[in-house]
Amino acid sequence: MNVSGERPIGAESIQVAVSGDNTRVVVLPKDAVESALDIKAPAQAGYLPRSTSGVFIGREAELSALRDSLMGGGSAAVVQPQRTPAQTISGLGGVGKSALALHYATRYRNNYTLVWWITADSPESILTNLAGITQRLCPQSAQKLEPDQRAAWAITWLQAHPNWLLIFDNVENPEHLSPYLGTLSGGHHLATSRRATGWQALAPVVSLGLLPPDEATDLLCTIAFQGTAVDGEQREAAKRLAHDLGYLPLALEQAGAYAHRTGIDLDTYRVHLALVLDENRDAPSPEQTIARIWDHTLNAIKDRDPLAVTLLQTMAWLAPDNIPRTLLEPLAPHTIALSNALGELHAYNMIAFTTDRQSVTVHRLVQTVLRTRTPAQPHNDDTKPTFPGRAEAEQAVRNALPSAYQDLHPDDIAAWEGLLPHILALAETTPTDNASSANTADTYYQGAQYLFHQGRDAHTITLRAHILAQYTDIVGRTHPETLTSCDNLASAYRAAGDLGRAIPLMETTLAQRVKILGDTHPHTLTSRNNLAGAYYAAGDLGRAIPLMETTLAQRVKILGDTHPDTLTSRNNLASAYYAAGDLGRAIPLLEATLAQREQVLGDTHPDTLTGRNNLAGAYYAAGDLGRAIPLMEATLAQREQILGDTHPDTLTSRSNLAGTYYAAGDLGRAIPLMEATLAQREQILGDTHPDTLTSRSNLAGAYYAAGDLGRAIPLMEATLAQREQILGDTHPDTLTSRSNLAGTYYAAGDLGRAIPLMEATLAQREQILGDTHPDTLTSRGNLANARRAAQSVQQGSTATPTTVVTPQRPLTAD
Repeated sequence: MNVSGERPIGAESIQVAVSGDNTRVVVLPKDAVESALDIKAPAQAGYLPRSTSGVFIGREAELSALRDSLMGGGSAAVVQPQRTPAQTISGLGGVGKSALALHYATRYRNNYTLVWWITADSPESILTNLAGITQRLCPQSAQKLEPDQRAAWAITWLQAHPNWLLIFDNVENPEHLSPYLGTLSGGHHLATSRRATGWQALAPVVSLGLLPPDEATDLLCTIAFQGTAVDGEQREAAKRLAHDLGYLPLALEQAGAYAHRTGIDLDTYRVHLALVLDENRDAPSPEQTIARIWDHTLNAIKDRDPLAVTLLQTMAWLAPDNIPRTLLEPLAPHTIALSNALGELHAYNMIAFTTDRQSVTVHRLVQTVLRTRTPAQPHNDDTKPTFPGRAEAEQAVRNALPSAYQDLHPDDIAAWEGLLPHILALAETTPTDNASSANTADTYYQGAQYLFHQGRDAHTITLRAHILAQYTDIVGRTHPETLTSCDNLASAYRAAGDLGRAIPLMETTLAQRVKILGDTHPHTLTSRNNLAGAYYAAGDLGRAIPLMETTLAQRVKILGDTHPDTLTSRNNLASAYYAAGDLGRAIPLLEATLAQREQVLGDTHPDTLTGRNNLAGAYYAAGDLGRAIPLMEATLAQREQILGDTHPDTLTSRSNLAGTYYAAGDLGRAIPLMEATLAQREQILGDTHPDTLTSRSNLAGAYYAAGDLGRAIPLMEATLAQREQILGDTHPDTLTSRSNLAGTYYAAGDLGRAIPLMEATLAQREQILGDTHPDTLTSRGNLANARRAAQSVQQGSTATPTTVVTPQRPLTAD
């Protein structure tokens, strides 16, 4: 969450928002901030990758369009004055998007103080690449900072120094760039992406097509006949081959590299590839074109160095960028053999080296072809198919797993962050009929547990789904390990706000555990607790509270009064009482639970912090701000220190503190904190996660309180629409949004929309929450005020009764 300058309690530091899918608010020491403000970039500073072929032909019109767009010329690419000059290159795989961006950066490098290449296929990758700026410009600071702090240092530097160029390569989701385009305004942004849609609000798009025939022929000749004069017959042969390759730059580069490496005549090569097309045949797809080239090239490489083929097939299943040599070393008998094999692949333009040559990259289109075109080995009824390179990739990742996934040293965290893209790539590319492997399931489990302990359980869904599928296949649907995997996947769905999939899975798991383990087995009680928590999150207190009361009674009997799980149940039940408006039962239970947790678990245990957060929220709800605010501030400081700046519980504390500042009338602190919380939750949890919607609702309420109805009403309308879609029409949070929107319409003088909405909300709250629930009483008071105002208007009076817009302070169910 971006706290916009708020200082953590007792810290001599400022906070910097690091934007991305798991946006962090990072505490950056003052000396690091000062160095970011003061350090100047040396001449030619930056990082650009190596070109696969080192050859670039043509594209002058596209280069001119990019330059005009980024410099503010060209009416078709004009960027709004408040937005950073930016440009996006889109096109199909292999068409040369990255090559164009790289050539632009090389040609105009002297016009920028810093040029930096960022692999941008995921928000995490963006942050990792940004951190490299710190390592380059201020290695002394980089040694003392954690990875997130390095990214924060880089963003601080970019905000303080103008005239830089950031190249975001292979952007999968345009929304991942929104925070950077919005906050980094002193330089230029250039993005490449296969997605041609979703950019309208961010940057103008240059659609990059195939090379023109003459330029395609020039590219093929340049690579195939390096340093040798080309005669007319050779150029005609190149022209024919370029036509049959569909003028696709990647195909031309690889065909040219093969011809140069082997000395084969281009017409002979063309015949061997069987690319002579009938006039009526549809043009081949890029995948088909690369596949034909790949088949021929792979055979040539295999004859020269079989290890190179093994490495290439292995890399097809990994993330395409930054594949470290150390990950591949176990596949080679020694480092010289590894270097020779990689050199062979590089010679055929199948891979590229990073600048330090310690990692390699593979084009995504080549990976796709390798995975999908390679035939599975024959199999009988008892043997599932195997896929070349798949087992080697799984083993390589397994060998590189850090020894632990919690309580980690910064170096261990860096190792995990570098390995995670490859673990996720394995999961995402798993063939549907691939043989299940307990070892692979363990790899996924360790990666998921690392993410879980980092507070990123919502990001484990892909891994946990594969774990469940593999355990089901290996040990059966009702095995205890399988049921645990079900629970973990359901919890990941809940963390992602997907209660529609979480609840049925939890219900099924509970039923199976009752049948297999018995009604009071600890694992059964865990399932019952999790299901009750999901009902609570869905606003279904009618099912949540009885289930929580049952679970608590069973845990007290089976585990004892002070067992951590018993304390969890006690906390959850108190939270549900709070949500039901029953503070008379909630507050004493929260106080007792907190005291027990402090005694049993310690003052800074995460569960103790949860109890402290919840008690502060209950004090707030009871109107006791004198006890609520200090307790919330202390809890936030402890969570930042113990759990980290981006843990969901830390975000909950920040959200609650902002809501309490709002209630205390301190909008100067509330609104910036709410804006930052919303921005971070959007990036970490997603746009429609229930917690994100809570932040959006609270910010809209604060705008209302500040008299800014121009920003309050659209935000409330959007939040209500999302809550109706995600949570349902009668969820308590939906009713809060409906009540708040009605009150804001009223404040804007629009009684025609306010009163019907208030009437509907009151009727629903009476039915769902009960006649005496505090929220029902609020709705009843708001409607009475609005009706009096309408009557006053009819009578010509100017009296202005008030309405209540309610901020939300969710308690945390463990």
